[in-house]
Amino acid sequence: MRFQNKGTFGGEYDRDISDYSRTIETNPSDARAYCYRGFAYGHKGEYELAITDYCTAIEINPKYADALYGRGIAYRHKGQYDRAISDYSKALEINSKYADIYYNRGLAYDHMGEYDLAIEDYSKAIEINPQYAYAYKNRGIAYCCKGEYDRAIEDYSRAVEINPGNAQVYCYRGLAYRNKGEYDRAISDFSKAIETNPTDSDSYYNRGIAYFHKGQYDRAISDHNKAIEINPGSAQAYYSRGNAHDEKGQYDQAIEDYSKAIEINPEDAKAYNNRGIAHRHKGEYDLAIEDYNKAVEINPGEANTCYNRGIVYYHKGEYDRAWEDVRKAQSLGHTVPPEFIKALRKESAR
Repeated sequence: MRFQNKGTFGGEYDRDISDYSRTIETNPSDARAYCYRGFAYGHKGEYELAITDYCTAIEINPKYADALYGRGIAYRHKGQYDRAISDYSKALEINSKYADIYYNRGLAYDHMGEYDLAIEDYSKAIEINPQYAYAYKNRGIAYCCKGEYDRAIEDYSRAVEINPGNAQVYCYRGLAYRNKGEYDRAISDFSKAIETNPTDSDSYYNRGIAYFHKGQYDRAISDHNKAIEINPGSAQAYYSRGNAHDEKGQYDQAIEDYSKAIEINPEDAKAYNNRGIAHRHKGEYDLAIEDYNKAVEINPGEANTCYNRGIVYYHKGEYDRAWEDVRKAQSLGHTVPPEFIKALRKESAR
């Protein structure tokens, strides 16, 4: 923000607040002092106090673009995206060459799932400041959300050219390559992210998934081990490591990992489903059904889980229930293998 040269703003936010409070006592109509104090409150995460100060600054000077911009940021952090966008738009009416405001309005649109509007704002920020690496990065994220991976990769590559030390951008580009099925390129980018930031658990996790897709399950497990070491609260890392153990036929270890994922995130329907599959592989049909039931309770529209439960009922000889799950899966759009239908018909005499 353009108030960075005012006050200390070097992390000494309490001192800044004290200094601007004294200024306000001396001159209660000093809009800048309210604005700068709001900025300090915002950096401390005290968004309500920040908004109060920005409101006062705007009341004193309704054309104060920095105050409108700052209040927009505070609203965005509070999840009030419509209010944030309104403030950013008003600030841009006052100063249409303010790249940071376009960038932050883009972030708000992103959070609302308005990716085309976000891309438009990031593009405007880049037009004003062609070296705006964060705008390229976030425009890349928006393109990824739209499934436009080539455009995303182009933006991430530009961001890396401008700032080669940003591990996060390598990780994002790796995700785009992975989504395109280009696993070797994805692994290369995740490795670069890890080289740049060895404590980035997300890059280990994502590289592990890429190795999994290549069938390199031991490498996948190794990367998930590292991700969990860095971030023991990562349910997704336990879940993905469980998938790798399952592919290796290590069902007890898979069940242990899925159970840990569920402990961290009890609403993870996929973890229940996959733990059910591991129990099924072990012939533990009742435990499998318990897990499938829980998965369906969390996500009633998950066709694959209904199908999986139908398989278990088939193995238990409960053919009516198997048919019920098969029909449910089909009604939800799942294509049930013809050979399973044939086997079920034969056993159930239908």
